Amino acid sequence: MLRVQRSFARMLPQFLIAVALSFAVVGETTAVDVSIKNVRCAFNNEQHNAFTDLTWFKGHVYLTFRSCPDGHMVFPTSRIIVLQSSSGKDWVQVQAFSVANRDTRDPHFAHLNGELFIYTGTWYCGPNKPSIRNINQMVGYGVSTKDGKKWSSPFMLEGTYGHYIWRTATYNDRIYMCGRRTRDFAEVASLQERSKMLQSQILATEDGKRFLPVGTFQEKDGDETAFMFDDLGNITAVARRGRGTAELIKLTANFRVTSRSELDRYIGGPFIGRFDGHTLVAGRNIVKGVSKMVVCTLAAGKLQDLCELPSAGDCSYPSIIQLCPGCVLVSYYSSHEKDDEGNPMTNIYLAELEF
Repeated sequence: MLRVQRSFARMLPQFLIAVALSFAVVGETTAVDVSIKNVRCAFNNEQHNAFTDLTWFKGHVYLTFRSCPDGHMVFPTSRIIVLQSSSGKDWVQVQAFSVANRDTRDPHFAHLNGELFIYTGTWYCGPNKPSIRNINQMVGYGVSTKDGKKWSSPFMLEGTYGHYIWRTATYNDRIYMCGRRTRDFAEVASLQERSKMLQSQILATEDGKRFLPVGTFQEKDGDETAFMFDDLGNITAVARRGRGTAELIKLTANFRVTSRSELDRYIGGPFIGRFDGHTLVAGRNIVKGVSKMVVCTLAAGKLQDLCELPSAGDCSYPSIIQLCPGCVLVSYYSSHEKDDEGNPMTNIYLAELEF
C-alpha cells in the first residue's frame, strides 16, 4: 500500500498547486514557453526510493523505480516496484520483484512485439561477495508482461554477465541497451583503475532475453548513457562521465561514432527524448554547488535550461513521456523533503510540463 507520512502530507498541497513559472527557451525551431504544473510526490514508503522510468503500454502509464529499506547503496533487500495509472495522476501497484542475493537497481522499460519488459542491473551481494565491489559480478535481470496484469518471474538476461545494464531504446524490432563493462572483463584493484578500462557498450536483443554487443558509446570512463534513434536509425546519445562534463555522441545506423563533443555540464542519470519537435535532456546538474533536477532542450549540440524541478541532495534519474499535445510528464527522485525528525526522505516525484 502507498503511504505518505503525516509530516509530508501537510506539505503536499504546496506541490499540488500549479507553479506559476514560465521559461522562454530557444528550441530547435521556435521559442518555447513552459509552465511547471502539478509537482507532486508519487510514492513514499519511508524507504529509499530512486531511479525512475516511465512508459505507455496498452493505454496505461507505467512508472517503475527501486525501493530499499537499507538505503542508496548495494543491498539484497532492494526491490523493483511498478505502478500503473490511466492518466498519470492516480496510481496502483501492479508488480514488485527482487532477485535473491542481488541488489536490484536502475530499472528501465523496453517494448518489443507488443510485450513490455523491465530490465534491472543487479550487483551480487550474497555470502561470497568480493571484498571490492566488482562490475564483473553484475548481471541483468528482467520481467515481462503482455497485458500489464500477468507478469513473468524474474529471468536472467543472457549475454549481460559482467555488464551494468542501463537505459534502452527500441528500433526495427530490436531492443538496444546501454551496458557498461570492464574491457576484456579484466579484474582491477581499485575503482580508479577500473574507470580507465570501463566501456559503455551497445547491447541488442531480438527476443528481449538474449543480448549481444553491437557497438560502443565510450571506450573509457564509460558511464550511464541515454540514447534515441531517428527515423533512419542514427543515434544521438548523452553520456555521463563520472563527475566530469557529459558527452554528446552521434552514431550512424551501423553504430559507428561520427562525432563526440563535451556538453557544458555534468549530468547524472541522463535522459534524452523527442517531444513536440524538441529534444529534451534531463538529469542531475550541480547548480551553485547544490544537486538539482534540471530539464533542458538540446539544439545544435548545445543545452539550454528549460526548468529546474523541486529537488536537492540525492536526486535525479528522470524519465519523460508525452501526456497530451504540448504536455509531458516527468518522473524523478529527490531527497529535498524531510520527515518529522528532520531526516531527508528519498521519494518519487512527478511533474507536468506544459508547452
